Amino acid sequence: MGCAMIFDFRVFLGRSFDGIQHSVTDLLKTMDALNVNMALACPLKPLSYNLESANADLVASIKHHSDRLLGAARVDPWQPNAADTLRRGLEMRGLRALYLNPWEESFRADMPLLDPLLEIAESQNVPVLIASGYPWLSEALQVRDLAQRWPQVPVVMTNGGQFNISGLGQADATLALGQTANLYIDTAGVYRQDFIEETVEAFGAERVLFGSGSPYFDQRYEIKRILQANVNEAAREAMQLGNARSLLGLTD
Repeated sequence: MGCAMIFDFRVFLGRSFDGIQHSVTDLLKTMDALNVNMALACPLKPLSYNLESANADLVASIKHHSDRLLGAARVDPWQPNAADTLRRGLEMRGLRALYLNPWEESFRADMPLLDPLLEIAESQNVPVLIASGYPWLSEALQVRDLAQRWPQVPVVMTNGGQFNISGLGQADATLALGQTANLYIDTAGVYRQDFIEETVEAFGAERVLFGSGSPYFDQRYEIKRILQANVNEAAREAMQLGNARSLLGLTD
């Protein structure tokens, strides 16, 4: 797979209410096998549904691997202490992004309820990842509407903005990207290679990030979407490393 550095912009750690679990040990083992140098980890939703605790557990699990793993704060916007949870995650726990999951936390991605969180993200200069492509809750045009209200905040739609990458869903994802300069996609589950390639051609490689969504998706398979894409090497390097470093404010 070559020796170029690779940054996985979305993995999950912890134990989920749905039975999925992923340990730091298992993640690093796979990363080493695939020459993935760094990853941004999001907490899985625990059985307790307590995301404050999940954020704390994430920080504890990655603290000895700060050269390989960074963390994102997961927040439930319905909770009255949502803003405090985000501030604590960013300012006290050293987390580097906000992760929102409209499907598991049951909210629409375009709700004004999210604006206080985006305001904090803007003030802290961190990106926002939104689990995207879920019907009625986080379709591409809903995520677009949120991103357009906060043009200084990088907003990353997971899964290319739409799971099937077909029909009007694909058209909506492309429309959203074309209308919203601060909107990005990660590549997990984007089975249509031409969608990635056409997005790069239309909007630039800087709008696309390699994210595996592991363990829900197989990191070994997902990485092939970037490594086998029909793009030039500068674009490939941007998608697999440079864009992540830029959005997270990492310097050499």
